[in-house]
Amino acid sequence: MTQAFRTRDFALKLRTFQWIVVEDIICRELYKKTTVLAVTGLNRFGGNEMKYLWSTSFSLFLLATCALISADCFAQSTRAQSAASYVERANNSFLKGDIDRAIDDYSIAIAFDGSSSAAYFNRGIAREKAGNIEDALRDFNKALEINPQFVPALMCRGLLRLDQNLIDEALSDLNKAVRHAPRDARVWANRAVANLRLARLDDAIRDCNEAIKLDKNSPVPWSNRCAAKFVKQQLTDALSDCDMALKLDPRNSETLNNRGSVLTELGYLDRALADLNRAISIDTKKSHFFTNRGKIYLALHNTDAALQDLDQAIIMKPSHPDAFITRGIARAVKNDVLGGLSDLKRAIELDPDSIEAWHNNGVVLLAAGKLDEAQAAFKRVTDLGGTVKPSALAMLEAARKK
Repeated sequence: MTQAFRTRDFALKLRTFQWIVVEDIICRELYKKTTVLAVTGLNRFGGNEMKYLWSTSFSLFLLATCALISADCFAQSTRAQSAASYVERANNSFLKGDIDRAIDDYSIAIAFDGSSSAAYFNRGIAREKAGNIEDALRDFNKALEINPQFVPALMCRGLLRLDQNLIDEALSDLNKAVRHAPRDARVWANRAVANLRLARLDDAIRDCNEAIKLDKNSPVPWSNRCAAKFVKQQLTDALSDCDMALKLDPRNSETLNNRGSVLTELGYLDRALADLNRAISIDTKKSHFFTNRGKIYLALHNTDAALQDLDQAIIMKPSHPDAFITRGIARAVKNDVLGGLSDLKRAIELDPDSIEAWHNNGVVLLAAGKLDEAQAAFKRVTDLGGTVKPSALAMLEAARKK
């Protein structure tokens, strides 16, 4: 009975999976490298000037000039060192979860040394984590204004632009990152994320392949390739990739969630449930974990447990249509047709182009005896490029004959 309300449309598979983004969360080593280069440059400049002191032809004028330059270099070096100390403290605060203090210290570091692309980048990462996306983008822009080839900033700005549906700009950033650092597995893995979100599955798989070739011990491209293969219904290969990702990182909750989705599709519901249970035990703050476990419970005919998980998912993220779709199905299974229709209506409001929402809405309307509305819902499915299940059409035809 559950399957009568299900459709395997492409968008659902993308929503079910959660791909993993590779980020330089804290650019500690990169910032240190930048600081050392700046200080080394200043010291070298001072040293070169000092080499001329042995020549008697430069007399007192050169000595005075060198003194001024040395003083200026010392001041710049001191400011750079002060900036470095604040960045170091900000990094420690970030790692401890004190994001506000980290942002404050990054800002002080920038006041001391406004030429540090890494300081702007780190503050952008912190601001993004705090949910301040516009300021994060401004920081990434500034980091790239200072250093146009700053690959971590290109990656992060590209992914933020992707979230804002700035597709061309996002791909431009991610393609530049690949060009500037073609031997860095992370740039390929992050571009794979963009291709996944854009449903360019073959491109995503190629990028993951390249990332794996460069770093076979990173779990991220294995997990993301699993996501692409899952959507392409290459389920055995997808399962193999998830297994490898979990071998490399056994406690990655997102990969456990992904493998649970593959196992669900393959019909191994008990194994899928075990993966989702473990994912939730590791991270209780991911709403889609509860949505996906709710789907498994529904498939196992444990509707009460499904509803409990789906209620939790909606409390955690009331803007996610997938939880409303699945809860609508569960309510209909429990003969709460009006509640099911209410949930499916909300899912359509959140995602008007969801084939799954329209299809399930049609089936529940059919069960409620609202034949004209059901037929209109099925027409919407076909208008969106989907296919109405033959069983649903047969039910509609039989109902009309009564």
